[in-house]
Amino acid sequence: MSGDGGSRAANILDVARLAGVSHQTVSRVLNDLPNVRPATRARVEQAIAQLRYSPSPQARALVTRRTRTIGLVTPMAADFGPTSVAMHFNVAARAARYNVETVSLLDTDPTDVRAIVESLLRQRVDAIVFVVADADVLELVRGLDLSVPVVAAASTARRSPLFVSIDQYRGARSAVRHLAELGHQRILHLAGPQRAADAIERVRGWRDELAERRLEIVTPLHGDWSAASGYRLGAELDVAPGSAVFVANDHMAIGVLSALRERGLRVPDDVSVVGFDDVPESGYLYPALTTVRQDFAALGELMMQKVLVAVEEPDSVTVDTPLPTHLVVRQSTRAAVTP
Repeated sequence: MSGDGGSRAANILDVARLAGVSHQTVSRVLNDLPNVRPATRARVEQAIAQLRYSPSPQARALVTRRTRTIGLVTPMAADFGPTSVAMHFNVAARAARYNVETVSLLDTDPTDVRAIVESLLRQRVDAIVFVVADADVLELVRGLDLSVPVVAAASTARRSPLFVSIDQYRGARSAVRHLAELGHQRILHLAGPQRAADAIERVRGWRDELAERRLEIVTPLHGDWSAASGYRLGAELDVAPGSAVFVANDHMAIGVLSALRERGLRVPDDVSVVGFDDVPESGYLYPALTTVRQDFAALGELMMQKVLVAVEEPDSVTVDTPLPTHLVVRQSTRAAVTP
């Protein structure tokens, strides 16, 4: 409502008239630009509050040439990791007074990726952020050359200044190291999908840690991140008392625990099991699951920091330093017992 008792919404001219200034001065106050005297700024802010004026994003963009909107592209699957990263990124963006336009990627086809990017560019976003789960999408993102900054959360051995990540490789090595130091000589791996970027890095870490210790490397089996696939693979796993299993995520590990129990194998008395992610349920399983914790909140915040630097300080140079993981030892692992 405007201050004259009419029914229409107030506009910038109403604010200028009430404050006794030009509409250009109101615009400078709205966009926090310099060269406005404190007393004038206070008068304009009082008029804005009195009229309950809310400028449109389009009007503000005409002055700043920025919309304070970020395009966020996420995988279609509701997996715990990508969903958590996207949620925390949204929180960090709101704290920085940015809006987020989220689009789910239905397909890894290049045409679909380009269509989403073009749609976001038409909305004049200030940057585009990808939460990358698939290795093929990662390569597409690497090849993008856009008029706005691109930031990606992606697990990869190849570093990039505008990529952020959690160190999946070293996280996997810490899980295998824990099992090896408990005396397990045969450490199997139930991996995630073959084209999943996180799964690729965890397989690499598992393999390298075993190779360094000269332990047997058995070809990993691949699931789809679900408890159902962990149960299915756990039922057919070539495992015996004294063995250990490093599972690519906690949800698959939940299925593995159930399958091993049905096979009469006790965890951890017969078989040690380690997961990855530290989902909220992990500490309440029976037995409580040893797992690798990822700080998804920190990753979401780091993504937003990269966006802010890229948008507001485009000449700055940033580096890609993966965030560390933390091994959480619980009751699903114990020292190996020779059969």
